[in-house]
Amino acid sequence: MSTGNTNTTENTSTSLPERARRLAWLGPPPLFKGEDAAAYHELSDRIVDALKPEDKLEDIWLRDFVDCEWDVLRYRRKKSSFMTSTAYEGLQKVLEPLLRYYPDQVDLAEAWAAGDKGAIKRVDVLLTSAGLTMDAVMAQTFCTHLNECALIDRMIADAEARRDDALHEIERHRATWGQELRRVAHEAEKTLEMEVIEDKSGKTRNAA
Repeated sequence: MSTGNTNTTENTSTSLPERARRLAWLGPPPLFKGEDAAAYHELSDRIVDALKPEDKLEDIWLRDFVDCEWDVLRYRRKKSSFMTSTAYEGLQKVLEPLLRYYPDQVDLAEAWAAGDKGAIKRVDVLLTSAGLTMDAVMAQTFCTHLNECALIDRMIADAEARRDDALHEIERHRATWGQELRRVAHEAEKTLEMEVIEDKSGKTRNAA
């Protein structure tokens, strides 16, 4: 069982662009069915190019950053798709007073949602006659699903927070690494300075 998984991972890894392979050892991307794998890898490549991970720890944090950024984009797409797919509900509310005297057109919103050309034309005429636009329809849709939209917004905010935490870990790691590098460099400079003094004097002296 493990051999099959390993081969699959290796085959997938070697088929990816060089930059995408940088994070491939962390497993396949967390894509939902139907999501664009090429778009995910393009996002990953751009972030790898920008941040240039320097070790395995940074690989892990960078993968977290990429996946959380993908979640942010995913939730925004889902919210847009949700609003579009439920727009007919908002349209029903907008049309209700306009169709009060046309009981035979109670299914106009559903026909509009199904893409019926006659229904679409009729809706455009009704909205225009009432001085309304699709903004009014989407506003009604938003109010109808206010709780769902608020939940998606919280999910977006949570993903943004996790993304920023991953970036913070990289920044803190690099700051600590930079401090350590400066310390080692300073000690090396002192050691070299002492060696130069010893070489000139033939004995150890204080560098001061």
